[in-house]
Amino acid sequence: MRRDYFQLDVENIDWVETDGDAEKPLVRIDFRGPEGSLRERLTGTEESVLEAEETDVAYRLQDGIDDPSATGVVSVTNRITGDFVLELNEDADDVLRFIRAAREYGQYAADPDEGRYRVEISVEGEHLVSYEKQTFLVYDKEGNLLRGQSLIPSGVEL
Repeated sequence: MRRDYFQLDVENIDWVETDGDAEKPLVRIDFRGPEGSLRERLTGTEESVLEAEETDVAYRLQDGIDDPSATGVVSVTNRITGDFVLELNEDADDVLRFIRAAREYGQYAADPDEGRYRVEISVEGEHLVSYEKQTFLVYDKEGNLLRGQSLIPSGVEL
């Protein structure tokens, strides 16, 4: 699937910079391509839609982290098979800002097992699946994990 088939929008991240009330960050991914291919990739071994714990969300930089115009690729993968469900290009500043908001939100969450952010995936505006997530891994352009920029809950070992 082409990366330009996807549009990503985020909500609930400005409160961190304005000292507003904590809100769970939300990322909405809308797919505008051949519907069957996305549904197929989101289907697990039991022929049902993948659950949140069966997916991973990551970001791989295409430039150096210190580059002010750095870009990279956001991906959702099937944790069981390792296959990419979707990929799309995004600016590093936007993704790192989102991760910061999710990290801050985790400090306010009443339940430590509650997701730190929410992912909603739709096909041409029609809701397909939602995931409550706690982890968002960030890699440099060589594929090395950047722990300081990643969202990794305490007690999780990678």
